[in-house]
Amino acid sequence: MEKERPSRLITALLAIALIGVVAAAVAEAPIANWDWPLFATLLVFSAFGDVMSIETKSRLKVSASFVALIPAIAFLGGTPAAIIGAVSVLIGWFRYHDTSTDLLVNVLTFMTFPLAGGILFYEVTAAAGIASADASFYLLVFAVYVVTLAIDFAMIGGYTSYVERTSFILKVRTVMVPLLPSELAAALMAVGVAFIYHAIGLAGVALFAIVLATFQYLLSALLESQRRAEQLEVRTNQLEVRTRQIEVRTKQLASFQVGMLSALLRTLDLRDQMTARHSAAVAHYSRVIAQRAGLSDQEEELVHMAALLHDIGKFILPDRILKANVALTDEDWTLIRRHPQQGARVVGSVDGYGPVAEIILAHHERIDGTGYPRGLRGEEIPELARIISVADTYDVLTARDSYRSPVAIREAIGELRRVAGTQLEPRFVAIFAQLLESGDVDFQHDKAADLEKELALEARIAETVNHAVRVSRFRAPDVSVG
Repeated sequence: MEKERPSRLITALLAIALIGVVAAAVAEAPIANWDWPLFATLLVFSAFGDVMSIETKSRLKVSASFVALIPAIAFLGGTPAAIIGAVSVLIGWFRYHDTSTDLLVNVLTFMTFPLAGGILFYEVTAAAGIASADASFYLLVFAVYVVTLAIDFAMIGGYTSYVERTSFILKVRTVMVPLLPSELAAALMAVGVAFIYHAIGLAGVALFAIVLATFQYLLSALLESQRRAEQLEVRTNQLEVRTRQIEVRTKQLASFQVGMLSALLRTLDLRDQMTARHSAAVAHYSRVIAQRAGLSDQEEELVHMAALLHDIGKFILPDRILKANVALTDEDWTLIRRHPQQGARVVGSVDGYGPVAEIILAHHERIDGTGYPRGLRGEEIPELARIISVADTYDVLTARDSYRSPVAIREAIGELRRVAGTQLEPRFVAIFAQLLESGDVDFQHDKAADLEKELALEARIAETVNHAVRVSRFRAPDVSVG
């Protein structure tokens, strides 16, 4: 309630001041020149100028109505000019919908300075005997423009400073001073309108009003366009900042995800070096096959990640199976055949890694449809899973510490070619065989450095791009494991 009292007091004082101005206008009415055609022309001119006024960032409205009000002061007198000013503000209210107090301030201001200007102009011309044909008449028009502009700014700027609790001097420096060049031009236009009316008559004023109104409309549209462009730029900058923040968080998440999965693989390496280093070898071979096959960089990264993790489901296996050096039972093989599903379940729970999980789930499928767990055949098997199958089979054949005794590279190549078209994809077998025969691919299981090399490669990918986002570009089906 305490904050409302000053506002009510100010409103009451403004109302009293407006009553006083209206009384003064009534008193001055008899000496006014009631040229109704000129009055109507200038009223339309002023009203349009106020409707199309431009609002500055400091909430002050810059209007071309001054250009109409000054000739009204000079040729009609203070009271007609005050009426034109008040009516223009009331019409402009339909655009801005100011508060009642703001409307009261604007009406008071746009009646006060025309009335004061009219009284000043009448007294000076009467005392000095100045006629409209004299050069001093137009100097006086210019001077009245300056005086009325000062009154206008003092009233509006003072009220705005009071409402915003800012310095009036600061308002002068930041608002009025930058507007001085345009106001000088407007003052010269007001002088021009006065001269046109004296030389040509009402038709000249009407033509000038149309030209100026068109110009103000175009200027207002331009400024509105600039304002929207600035708002769009601000929103764009905000969006860029948010995008960068999301990218940083996403990269952090991607690094965390890759680190988490790498930690699982390192843990598996501590438990069973055979499985972990087999996974690193298959990742190395798969990436080379994908590269030679002409797949994209994203697909190379995806197959590398899936191959690194293709046996992560073997965590479920007990040591007697994982480190077996004796023949395995049928029950043991049943557990082993569950590892694609378990691996897909683990990897698929990481946000963005659904496509990786789908490849892991399918890496033991066969071209002839006799693989597991879903019995897919041919093109039903994801292409990258078919690559991993080739690399996986080769490494099982040649690794020193696999479930079976290792064979020579040439013998392993012969075995790959033998099962091409039934178990393995012939195209990828041919590519890999050519790479092996040319000596362009190598991986040493007995060197921990080769495992670290494959993990480091995946970490670098995560640092430079959001791996989870990139692999998500491949819209694989949802993983469904039993």
